[in-house]
Amino acid sequence: MGHASSIPAGAGRSDDESRSARKRRAIMEAATTLFLRNGYQGTSMDEIAAVAGVSKQTVYKNFADKERLFSDIILGVTESVNEFVHVMTLMLEDTDDLEKDLGELARRYITSVMQPQVLQLRRLLVGEAGRFPELARTYYERAPQRVLAALAPRLQRLAERGLLRLDDPLLAASHFAFLILGIPLDKAMFGANDDSFTAEELEHFADAGVRVFLAAYGQP
Repeated sequence: MGHASSIPAGAGRSDDESRSARKRRAIMEAATTLFLRNGYQGTSMDEIAAVAGVSKQTVYKNFADKERLFSDIILGVTESVNEFVHVMTLMLEDTDDLEKDLGELARRYITSVMQPQVLQLRRLLVGEAGRFPELARTYYERAPQRVLAALAPRLQRLAERGLLRLDDPLLAASHFAFLILGIPLDKAMFGANDDSFTAEELEHFADAGVRVFLAAYGQP
């Protein structure tokens, strides 16, 4: 009794929670591997449990069904968008070297989007969009559209400061994104480059895109 009374209330709970978190992460990693390898239809919850090294009951304890698991994996990719938007705001808010800061922003942008697993999950979602139209729409709203919606007022502010010339901030933001991402993302979505762009190639796309953007929207 003496030993029992000396154990603080809740002791061991953090271990249980961390063990639960580890199992959840293992399930998501196993599911991601299998979804990318076999597609959504070709993956079963039994296979996911086996690869994750947990029971099927544990899988269902964490995720109601395969659709929920797939959705959580896809939308998990969008979690980094808020951080990027925050960085973008800080970089452009009081810039006194627009070409330099736009170039740095473009390099961060292309690096975050062109990560191999992000591209693979994006291709997987596009392939399953007919089955999960709401998920595809939510992904678009939380990732590409979110970035453009955040970039547009930043560009408007730069125009108000006399650093850019533009009439439609959202269209300008879209042009910026396509100039940076258009070539590599188009190739990657069709597997034309095997997701293997080098850092130097991505930097070249970013810098060239910024030059064209400023040629169109920069002050003479």
